[in-house]
Amino acid sequence: MMTARRAVLPLRVLLVLLFGLLVVLETVSLPGQFAHLAEQRPDLAHLRWPLTAVTVFWVVCAQVVVVATGKLLTLFEQDRVFSDGASRWVDVVLWAIGAAWAVLAVVSARVALTAEDPALPLLLLLLLAGVGALGLLVVVARALLRQATTLRTDLDAVI
Repeated sequence: MMTARRAVLPLRVLLVLLFGLLVVLETVSLPGQFAHLAEQRPDLAHLRWPLTAVTVFWVVCAQVVVVATGKLLTLFEQDRVFSDGASRWVDVVLWAIGAAWAVLAVVSARVALTAEDPALPLLLLLLLAGVGALGLLVVVARALLRQATTLRTDLDAVI
């Protein structure tokens, strides 16, 4: 069974790979995809820049979560995970998820009001529920971290 400390290095490698792929996505793939859309569908050309901006924003939110997770891994390695520094990085994750959810809610509402087919609004609603659940999960994890930090501080004071 792999211990948590042995999982840190592979997780770091995966986070670096994920961050690199997100950079490629936001700088090459998404702008190129929406430029192609504008060329192929002139009737949708007016959506090129709004779609590019929104999707790049979501990618940046994901990058913030990746970086914050890396910082939390560093605190874990230094045995400082039960500190105010860890709570701040969890708050960063929560704010990034919250910002992404808020923009997704606006986009979902806009699409739901104009969609002719219910498939895309349903997909967006599913995504909205999933991101909301992830955000609430982080809220619970933050509460658990704060409780554990308080208990550790109390224990250190006793010892």
